[in-house]
Order: sequence, then structure tokens, then C-alpha cells
Amino acid sequence: MNYEFGVYVFVLAAFLGFELIRKVSPLLHTPLMSLTNAIASISVVGAILVSGEKDASTLSRVLGFIAVVAATTNLVSGFLITDRMLKMFKKREPAKK
Repeated sequence: MNYEFGVYVFVLAAFLGFELIRKVSPLLHTPLMSLTNAIASISVVGAILVSGEKDASTLSRVLGFIAVVAATTNLVSGFLITDRMLKMFKKREPAKK
């Protein structure tokens, strides 16, 4: 793949993502958080593919491992935060006397 094309796609995605997130209503942050969790899971798969490549250099393996750890941390944290936010919207049952 042409690296210039990859940089071009990255820059366009960064601007589009920034504009999209900036204009999101606060009521929609929970669904948006779930979407970013899905993106983080794609990052985990990509990092595993990079670090597990047969002919990968030591630098690629180290950076891939760091990417796997960072993306997994982001993924797990995102799900925990989303779960906590959703629990805030559940109705509480009245206390029994």
C-alpha cells in the first residue's frame, strides 16, 4: 500500500472524527463510547497482526506489543465506563422495610 495514501486517509479520518465528536450532544456520549470501543478492538487486532508478523523487526514487535497493551487497556476501560454510565440510568427498586 502506498504510504502517502495511508497518511492522506489518516489525516482525513482525524479531521472527520474531530468534527463528528465535537458536535455530538451529551445525551449521545454513551452510544459514541460504545462505538469507540469497537474501534479500539480493531486496533487490538491490527496491533496483534503487526507484532506477530513472521519477518517483523524487534522494533516492530516491541511497538506492536505496546500498541496491544494500550489498545486493550483503552478497550477494557471504555467498556467499564460505558457499563457504569448505563447503570446510572436504571431505575432503582424501593428499599424494603
